[in-house]
Amino acid sequence: MSLIPAPSPNFDQRRRPPDMVVIHYTGMRTGPEALQRLCDPESKVSAHYLIEEDGRVYQLAPEERRAWHAGVSFWKGERDINSVSVGIEMVNPGHDFGYPDFPEMQVEALIGLLDAIRGRWTIPNARILGHSDVAPDRKVDPGEKFPWKRLALDGHGLWVEPDAAPGAPLGLGDEGTGVFALQAGLTRLGYDSAPSGRYDAHTQSIVTAFQRHWRPERVDGIADGETRARLVRLLRAAAED
Repeated sequence: MSLIPAPSPNFDQRRRPPDMVVIHYTGMRTGPEALQRLCDPESKVSAHYLIEEDGRVYQLAPEERRAWHAGVSFWKGERDINSVSVGIEMVNPGHDFGYPDFPEMQVEALIGLLDAIRGRWTIPNARILGHSDVAPDRKVDPGEKFPWKRLALDGHGLWVEPDAAPGAPLGLGDEGTGVFALQAGLTRLGYDSAPSGRYDAHTQSIVTAFQRHWRPERVDGIADGETRARLVRLLRAAAED
């Protein structure tokens, strides 16, 4: 894969080798605008890679270094996600600017990049995540149009297709053992969802993030039967990963 050097000054030392990939969208009108920001020392943000819509791949920081892409975040007890992850920015204007589909050339370039990254580091499928997974209260990227299923079919990430699962939906304000079990499952998967038995706004944000990644046809923060069934199957798949 041919990489275009675009060095950013916005990185520092890792605590340990990366074992996670976090995928973002840029959320800006153009790729050059996003690249400029990621390389601006005043912005204090960066990523390891930026992938343009036409498939060009820019390298902004060495994988051995800690890029500044995740911000306040959490996954499986880790709060310094930058220290343990490789950050990849997909050029896409995002929800504020029309949110188009991710072009095929861009997705193909991402798959090739993931092939290369995972050839250098041990990164389980269960730790290929979106920004909204690690920061569900703050972020929505890369969003429900991102082709997670396609990536999984090409060997990167987890995807499940459960059977129909009827059941009363759980939503904001609900309480009880069903909510407790849902929160426990989300915590086991990796989200910061300490079980309380109360379906609060934080739980709603996490369920919404889960749906953006693993049930994009329904992104409403309501844990219906199929959302919960997908969670159960994902837990099984993650355990086998």
